[in-house]
Amino acid sequence: MKKGKIPFLIVVSIFVVVIIGGFIAKSLMGEKPRVVVVLRTLDHEYWETIKAGVEKGFRDFGIDGEVITSPDGTKEGQIKLLEKVYKEKNPDVLIVAPEDLPDLIPTLERFSKEIPLILISANLDLKNKVSYVGTDNVDLGEKAGVFLASQLQPGDKVAIIGGDAAHTVFNDRISGAKVKLENAGIDVVVEERVLLDDAKTVNKTMTKVLRDYPDLKGVIATHDTMALNVINAIEEQGLNMPVTGADGTTDLIELIEADTIPGTVAQNPYDMGYLSVETALKVIKGESVEKFIDAGVDIIIKGNAEERLDFLNGILK
Repeated sequence: MKKGKIPFLIVVSIFVVVIIGGFIAKSLMGEKPRVVVVLRTLDHEYWETIKAGVEKGFRDFGIDGEVITSPDGTKEGQIKLLEKVYKEKNPDVLIVAPEDLPDLIPTLERFSKEIPLILISANLDLKNKVSYVGTDNVDLGEKAGVFLASQLQPGDKVAIIGGDAAHTVFNDRISGAKVKLENAGIDVVVEERVLLDDAKTVNKTMTKVLRDYPDLKGVIATHDTMALNVINAIEEQGLNMPVTGADGTTDLIELIEADTIPGTVAQNPYDMGYLSVETALKVIKGESVEKFIDAGVDIIIKGNAEERLDFLNGILK
């Protein structure tokens, strides 16, 4: 038994020595550790906030870092970009916010055998990833369900308006929300999956929901872009009801400040970015890291909305 384990232990020991030795050698030569962060896009406040956290991490931890995105934001574009990073950038650690789709798994599995890989924002079932830094999306859904239920009465009817059913992130949020709503006696009368979250598509969907359920009392949306379009559709019908999103973006927080909605749940994208870089440095130093690093979920209400808004406006200047 012991003899069979020796080769494996030797391999592990050599791997750790190589990592630590490489870090020491770079330090002696005055070189900074190299980390590349691949985000889906920067065409949204959520991703800009992650980037701000990443760049703060680069500064605080002395990292030679770079944030890049695919030009079109598609899974095909991301795969091409990852191939380019793999061939040209030569990072010590690669941090990726993947499209929440299984298509990316073969590419990322191949890279993760040679470059330490940290996932951020969305998790994928990869055997060799070092860690996932982000949100527990079932927990987010549960918090959204509890918060919405606190605004209502048992027997009230609500709708869940979600993104593409192919995305695990959205499915996890919905499953968590449904459990807590049902436990509180709230009736989830409809669950709509909207493939496009543009205003026109969501407005059409929400108008039908309100027509079919005129006594609807609230809505959970799986992300803030969807939530904002839902709120606009409700207002166009001359109605007012609580709507929760998921990202804590400034547009939704401003609606809390204006008393349009009572509150929302919010991911912490800035913390995701910062913690991912901190985790990368630990990996480069050969330190052990947790497989899941939870960036947390906050409840934003009138009492803390201004503070959150000031913080976001400060980092997004």
